[in-house]
Amino acid sequence: MLMRFSEYGVITQALFATLFTWGLTALGAAMVFFFKKINKTALDLMLGFAAGVMIAASFWSLLAPAIDMSEEMGKIPWVVVSVGFLSGGIFLWIADKILPHIHPNLGKDNSDQIEGITTTWKRSVLLVLAITLHNIPEGLAVGVAFGAVAYGIPSATFAGAVALAIGIGIQNFPEGAAVSIPLRREGFSRKKAFFYGQASGIVEPIAGVIGAIAVVRMRPILPYALAFAAGAMIFVVAEELIPEAQNDRKSDIATVGVMIGFTIMMILDVALG
Repeated sequence: MLMRFSEYGVITQALFATLFTWGLTALGAAMVFFFKKINKTALDLMLGFAAGVMIAASFWSLLAPAIDMSEEMGKIPWVVVSVGFLSGGIFLWIADKILPHIHPNLGKDNSDQIEGITTTWKRSVLLVLAITLHNIPEGLAVGVAFGAVAYGIPSATFAGAVALAIGIGIQNFPEGAAVSIPLRREGFSRKKAFFYGQASGIVEPIAGVIGAIAVVRMRPILPYALAFAAGAMIFVVAEELIPEAQNDRKSDIATVGVMIGFTIMMILDVALG
């Protein structure tokens, strides 16, 4: 099946791969049909796992190919990756300050952290926007990774791009639940909570296709785009995932999750790549 998938064009591959990651977001959102809340310890483990996956993916699947391609293009590698990496973080920082959204609390209480500009939008919309904001760099990362394959860079392989999609898809599972389950607690029907949960991942195929098209048609931006996606993902890890996962006395559980997530993503990338 992997061989057949490799026969498609890189833009089609990026679309299919991000549809897969969206599908796992939907699968996570489907947990609302079975649970009304998530155990805080389990949540910390899942958030830590997601952080570990994104940290590993940022280097193995994005920064390493960016460095290789910069050298191949005769550019100064550390300048290219630094500019791209910081640009990705700044982009997410600005979006985080402007876009109104809610960071859900899946613990025992119903408290929320509302950020962004003041708005009268409903809480359900703000909750979906929070996860959607996180999914943009993930979809972009997958799209850019598949776009990089078209140029035959040694560290940017088809199998490596597939591994990235698998890793991001796995960590999307708890993100889907992070939307649907709080909405269920607020009185939404299970079907409506599921709909909002899976909707938070629809941006990934869009961002993935845009990323793939951009790097295929504008090769000079590829190393910057790879580093940009890495910077955006690390921003999400440092700003949201790790702080939320460590917001409990049993912080060692979250640390274990980070280590496991990093290891699994590293194995996927190295073994498949």
